[in-house]
Amino acid sequence: MKEKIQLNVLGDKLITCSKEPLTGYRRNGCCDAHDSDYGKHLICAILNEKFLEFQFSKGNDLITPKKEINFPGLKPQDRWCVCAERWVEAYNQSCATPIVLAATHIDILKIIDFKILKKFAIDLN
Repeated sequence: MKEKIQLNVLGDKLITCSKEPLTGYRRNGCCDAHDSDYGKHLICAILNEKFLEFQFSKGNDLITPKKEINFPGLKPQDRWCVCAERWVEAYNQSCATPIVLAATHIDILKIIDFKILKKFAIDLN
């Protein structure tokens, strides 16, 4: 059975978010959608210090490497597929980070309005 083509929020084929560090719910470099991904890691974010510190303060440590789960630890400028709820939480606290629309899955539009996403897009300007 052929796998369904994953689309981005622009309606085009979803592009890779990051291979270095290797991101994605399935660690395939893409913010693609899967039924088993309850966190909805659909947003390709370009991390900045403010976002990382905010997540850390909320108990979501994205900075510290965790070898047992093959997590490299993240730093500013890394691209990473972030959890929809965590990005919205950061947005509501003025700590949202820039995103790459071409690498952000179309399913995020069920959660976040496109007008909001466009304000943070690096690939529209």
